[in-house]
Amino acid sequence: MNNWFTIDKIDGNTYILSEYRHWEETHCYLLNGAERSLLIDTGLGICNIYNEAAGLTDKPITAVATHIHWDHIGGHQYFPDFYAHGEELNWLNGEFPLPVETIRQMVLDRCDPPEDFDINAYTMFQGKPARVLRDGDQIGLGGRAVEVLHTPGHSPGHMCFWEKETGYLFTGDLVYKDTLFAYYPSTDPEAYLASLEKIAALPARRVFPGHHSLDIRPEIVIRMRDAFRGLKAEGKLRHGSGTFDYGDWAVWL
Repeated sequence: MNNWFTIDKIDGNTYILSEYRHWEETHCYLLNGAERSLLIDTGLGICNIYNEAAGLTDKPITAVATHIHWDHIGGHQYFPDFYAHGEELNWLNGEFPLPVETIRQMVLDRCDPPEDFDINAYTMFQGKPARVLRDGDQIGLGGRAVEVLHTPGHSPGHMCFWEKETGYLFTGDLVYKDTLFAYYPSTDPEAYLASLEKIAALPARRVFPGHHSLDIRPEIVIRMRDAFRGLKAEGKLRHGSGTFDYGDWAVWL
């Protein structure tokens, strides 16, 4: 065991698998149901996340990505049963807008990989999902259900996952503490605001982000929504307007 993943327990059937040895500190979430398990995001793919997740459940595991970026689908290679949103299927089929050399640089940046990791063998995961998801779809696990929320902004097919019974909201790259990225050509600041409006209406009891601090509370969603509203009112909710710092989070437009 190389201690690449740090595992935290949310409750008896829900776990966090974190990659703290890379600067992005990606968090993946395992939800265990009575019939099967769901792994939300699979990290960078530097180490085998399937082996870690399989040690936390005796059920078959389906992987789902909040969005098709390398730091969220790196471990998809270990999951033949995975889901994705229809807006990003082209990114799974050779049309991701960054070359693999750039991705490799980002993977190695501020990273403490295991000694046997070969960056030259690293590739962007490609594949065909077993199920194409849409807004409002339900993912049943047996005794627990997760709702798909299409929340574009950071990427065209970005999804958050909402478990009404527990009040758990898994936000991927839409909400986390640190600098939110909405400056890439594939991002959409106006759609980002609409997505924040959407999840701000939910009675979330706990928010689980895609990166960085896990000390995050539902009220941050309201603050982010209000800040984005303010940027729109000032005519700044657009690419190229700069970086705006709000203390425990910021946004780069």
